[in-house]
Amino acid sequence: MDKRASNRQDRLIKERRHDAYRRRTKLQDPTVCTECGALYTTGRWTWQEPPENANKITCPACRRQSEKFPAGVVHLGGGFFYDHREEIMNLVHNVEKLEKNERPMERIMHVEKDNGNTMVTTTGVHVARRIGEALSRAFKGDLSYQYGSEDQSIRVDWQR
Repeated sequence: MDKRASNRQDRLIKERRHDAYRRRTKLQDPTVCTECGALYTTGRWTWQEPPENANKITCPACRRQSEKFPAGVVHLGGGFFYDHREEIMNLVHNVEKLEKNERPMERIMHVEKDNGNTMVTTTGVHVARRIGEALSRAFKGDLSYQYGSEDQSIRVDWQR
C-alpha cells in the first residue's frame, strides 16, 4: 500500500461566513449608536441609557437601513390580506415593537404597497420570521420561508 494514501487526512474546510454587518472583533464596552441611541454593553445591544464616556459608532441595524440592504423580506398578499390590511399591518407592527424592545437590531426598515400586496423589509431574520409566524397563528393562510446564504437572509411569504 502506498504510504501517502495511508497518511492522508481528508477534512472538510468550512468557508467563513461573510456578513458585512457583523464585526469580527468585539466592540469596546460601552458603545452607543449615533443614529438610534442603542447601547452595546456586556456583549449585546440594549436600549439602556448610555454613559457619557461611551464610544460612538453606527450600529448594524442603522447601517442596513441607510444602505437599504435588508436581512429579511416579508411578502403579504391575497384577498383576505387586501380586505383586512389595516388589522394585519397592526399585528406586523406590534410584533416588531415586541421584538425591537428585546433585540434592538431587529427592526422594520420599510413597508411598500404594490398592487394589493405589501412588502416589509427588516434589519434581521428573526423579526421577519416572527412576523410570518404571528400572521400564520392569527389568520392561518399559506406561509413559507426561504433562507439565503448561510441563514443570513430570509424571505417570508404569507397570503390568504
